[in-house]
Amino acid sequence: MHVHKTVHQHEQLHGTAGVSFALHRSIVCVDVEKFGRRANPDQLTVRDAMFRALDKAFAGSRVPAEHVAYEDRGDGALILVDPAVPKEHLAGAFPARLAACLERHNGAAAPGARVRLRVAMHAGEVHYDRHGVAGSAINLPFRLLEAGALRDALRDSADVIAVIASEWFYKEVIAQNRTCEAAAYRRVRVSVKETRTPAWVRSLPTGRGAVETPARAAGGPVG
Repeated sequence: MHVHKTVHQHEQLHGTAGVSFALHRSIVCVDVEKFGRRANPDQLTVRDAMFRALDKAFAGSRVPAEHVAYEDRGDGALILVDPAVPKEHLAGAFPARLAACLERHNGAAAPGARVRLRVAMHAGEVHYDRHGVAGSAINLPFRLLEAGALRDALRDSADVIAVIASEWFYKEVIAQNRTCEAAAYRRVRVSVKETRTPAWVRSLPTGRGAVETPARAAGGPVG
């Protein structure tokens, strides 16, 4: 993969010139809260802070850079992680480390350059073609990012991130590993576009229990 260098370094997603194929990947999608309401210079600062925080959080969670590929989404990112990396590392240490990196940035940043993120986690078969990647495993976490319950969890909290996990990811990864703090998640129902599915949202403070509540697609400006 082509390695893109700015003030940070990570591998970029790109297409393949050959026949399309599918590979299993862990999938992390992130989206900046209220990105489109910011002035252009602040947007650039926020993007830089987001990618710096992601790089540091992955490195601190035993997710080697050579196993991580990014696709820039402007106000967020699609991140694919090779199966060589245990999913427990993504669901365990990574959210807290990402939050810590963002809190350090926000502590020294002007109000318009502070970053809060919605984070979605899933895993599945990712299809590669000459344009990049696609497939239902990619679509789902982006739908989860739009869940009203996730937006509400971030909006109603002083925290810098809110995390949503697919039903599969929660049951097979988070609930099976003590380091992933399964009790901090609550079950919701997501209804966004054509997607109707349960998911799990990490709320703060924790300890609210696994109560199923409806999730809606949020309206208004993206971000």
